[in-house]
Amino acid sequence: MTESEFNDKVDATLETIEEMLDEAETDLDYENTGGVLTVICENRSQIIFTRQAPVKQLWLATKTGGFHFDFDAALNTWVRDSDQTPLSGFLQQTFKDQAGEDFNFDL
Repeated sequence: MTESEFNDKVDATLETIEEMLDEAETDLDYENTGGVLTVICENRSQIIFTRQAPVKQLWLATKTGGFHFDFDAALNTWVRDSDQTPLSGFLQQTFKDQAGEDFNFDL
């Protein structure tokens, strides 16, 4: 994957997450600054998405730790580098655990 393709994938993913947050009836806030998407939960904890172009990964920081995701072209989705967990399922559990919100992420 080229750097341009990587950036396009990250941009599309972050835009989809932002759209879902906009449409949801929740108290979650977010800001996207310089390609870093920060979701602020009602309990003031944060979920932070960052792009890591040199290694072509999407990184996610939560209250439980940091996680790295690679884009799997065969599955057409992001998967965690340590165990191949799809990003959509990981986010669903993360938002439930950290923010108390139920989302069905379709990424």
